[in-house]
This record gives sequence, C-alpha cells and structure tokens, in this order.
Amino acid sequence: MALQSRVTPCFNATRGQAKCAFKPAKGRKGAVVCQAKAGDQQEPSFLQKCAITMLAAATTALPLTISPVLPTPPAHALLTAGDPIKNASAILRYALPISNKPIRQVQRDLEQIAEALRIPGSKSLGPVAKAVRNAQGIVTKQRGAILADIAPAKKDAGAALLDKLSSQLTEFQAIIDAKDKQAVPLKQRECLETVGSIEEAMVQGFPFEVPNEYANRPLLKGRATLEMLVSLSETPEGPRDATLTLVLDGYNAPVSAGQFVDLVQRKFYDGMDIQRADGFVVQTGQPSSKEQGFVDPATGQVRSVPMEIKVVGDKEPVYEINLEDLGRFNEQPVLPFNAYGTLAWARAEFDNNSASSQIFFLLKESELTPSGANLLDGRYAVFGYAVQGQDNLGLMKVGDKIKYIKVVDGLQNMVNM
Repeated sequence: MALQSRVTPCFNATRGQAKCAFKPAKGRKGAVVCQAKAGDQQEPSFLQKCAITMLAAATTALPLTISPVLPTPPAHALLTAGDPIKNASAILRYALPISNKPIRQVQRDLEQIAEALRIPGSKSLGPVAKAVRNAQGIVTKQRGAILADIAPAKKDAGAALLDKLSSQLTEFQAIIDAKDKQAVPLKQRECLETVGSIEEAMVQGFPFEVPNEYANRPLLKGRATLEMLVSLSETPEGPRDATLTLVLDGYNAPVSAGQFVDLVQRKFYDGMDIQRADGFVVQTGQPSSKEQGFVDPATGQVRSVPMEIKVVGDKEPVYEINLEDLGRFNEQPVLPFNAYGTLAWARAEFDNNSASSQIFFLLKESELTPSGANLLDGRYAVFGYAVQGQDNLGLMKVGDKIKYIKVVDGLQNMVNM
C-alpha cells in the first residue's frame, strides 16, 4: 500500500533557502514535519512551496507517492538563476579532473557559438567566426602546452586528436565563409566532441581513493557510454522505439555509476516498465518482487547505494550525507541537475543511503527546478546524463517498456564485477 506523506517546508529567513528540508520530527506515522527554530521561518514563495512538494513526490523511491494539488502559478512567480551550463555534454566536459587552460579556452570559445546562433539571420556568423578564429589560434600557438598535459600512455592518440581538431576548425571556417548557418551547429558539435576526447586523454589515473567500505563494490573508474532502447506506446507518429545515449561519470561518482553498470550487465532493467512519468521525472527500477530494490544473490539482501556527491573544488565526493545536512546547501555539485535528462538515484525520502535500483531522469523543462537554484542539487545523487535522444523522455508514459540498456563503451573502466 502506498504511503501518503505530508511535507511542511521551512526556510531560512535571510537566504530564502530550504533550511531543514526533509528532516522528520517525531510524530504520527506518515506525517513529515520540518524542525525549525523560532524566528527561522518566513513565508516561502509560491514556487518554493511547489518545488519542495514536487521534490518529495517525484524523486522518492516507489511506491511512496504524494499527489499534491498545485494551483496555476502567478505570472510573476519566478525563481531566478544565474547563467548555469544546461548542456549535458558540456557539463560532462567541465566535470573532467583536468586543469589545462588552453584546451578549456578552446572549449569555451566553441560552446559560446550556441549563444551567437540566437542572433537572427547572417549577423550571427560574425561572432561565430571570431570564436572559431580564437580556437584555431590557440590550437596552433599553444599546441605544445596542450600536448604537455596528455597522459603519457595517450600521447600519440592525443596528438592525432589535436590534428583532427585543427582540420575540423579549418572546415568550420569554410562553412562560415560559405554563410551556411545551418551547418554551423553540426560542425560545432563535431569539434566539441573532439575537444572532449582530448580532455579525456589528459586524465591521468583515477583522481581519488574510494573509501575502504565501498572499495570492493562494483566501481566505474572513468566514463561509460550506454544505449537505452524504450518501446513508446504513444507518440505523434504512433507507437515506436526510442533510443537514448547515456554517459555515466565514474570520475565523480564511481560507486553510484559502478553499481548502475553492474545492474545493466545483469540485464536488471531489460523488459522493465517505465513506472513513473509525470512531466517532472521519468522513473523506473522497482522490481516486480515485494522488495524495493535489487536483491544481491550473493547475500540474499537488498543491495544499497550510498549517497555520493562531489562538490566543485573538493578532491573527493561526500558519502552517506547530503549537502543540506552538512550545511553546504549553497555549494555546487560537480554533477548538477542542470540538464534535461539528468540521471540520478531515487531513494526513500528520509534515508540518504537507501537507493538500490530505482533511477530517475529529470525533465528539466520544469519551472520548479530552475538551473542553479533548484532543490535537487546536493540532495540526490547524480551519476550521468542522457546526451542523445533525451527528447524522447518527454514522450514516455507509465507502462512503456525498456527493451534493453547496454554498455557500448567504457566497460574496461569497471572494477569488482
């Protein structure tokens, strides 16, 4: 039987942030009340109320359900955010543990082309051309500085990738000269994929030691690319299959990503239904048995996944506790909920370490979770992103079937399988 919960948020009066979100007070079963000190509460904004309610409803491991009734938001109700990176591939590039300034500048020059393309007509080609020239200049003049940071075992591959990027930028300039604006996004993406490969070649070894208590679990010590095929029951074109490409980041979430890959290799998700699709998240992973997660055949017990969040500037992730409880709610995770198709573990509402097999994709069009100001960062553990085919998430409905999820690259980065 589904448990109905009631959430009463409270906020810090000086910052307007959730001060004690989801800390249960003692009370009757099924009631959740925030604990707050006298004088700490102020009336939260409309969208803050909605966001906290939706957060509890949509990111909690099934079968916990909350069905809030949300009125239409007033036109002026906005949660402001800065200028966060919303592109999943860009987030993953910046998440790499490298510090080479020339290649990062090339990356920034090429990424800003997307903003330039918003300028109507051919006027956008001026800023695009400037960005490409800047990137070309860096690749040519600072080739040595870029190659110096390539891992020793990848020097030859790194040099070949840099040559490839140089050729791509020359082709890019020809596209601009021909005023072929439609070809610009495709060439931009192609160049950025090569930049990402160069940056990955700079990673030397694994950046930190996984804590001993998790060191024997399945770990992803690097990146992995997965393919997910879902049978959609209803689309504007009729029923069809949809393919998504997922990238998991083991550099920043080795335990979370590793345990997901292990389940994928066990074909745990193959044939499973989409179990929640409410416009806020798409969720799956609850087994058909009475258990709420994956039962490890070696122990006969449900295997859990600890909370694992790496904060920008930290050398290693925080384990078993969320950033709210640490008093670090204003700090930014390396893997934020900024992109449509962000992939994270679902868990029990009040237990940071209760994730097991249930996952969710955030549908980032929600006004309740604006980039850079949302209530998910630091409370739920992100371990990857849908980087291709993510638009299909918005078409998924409860009962649509996952035909398979499989690893197509990166399995060599797994240990303890």
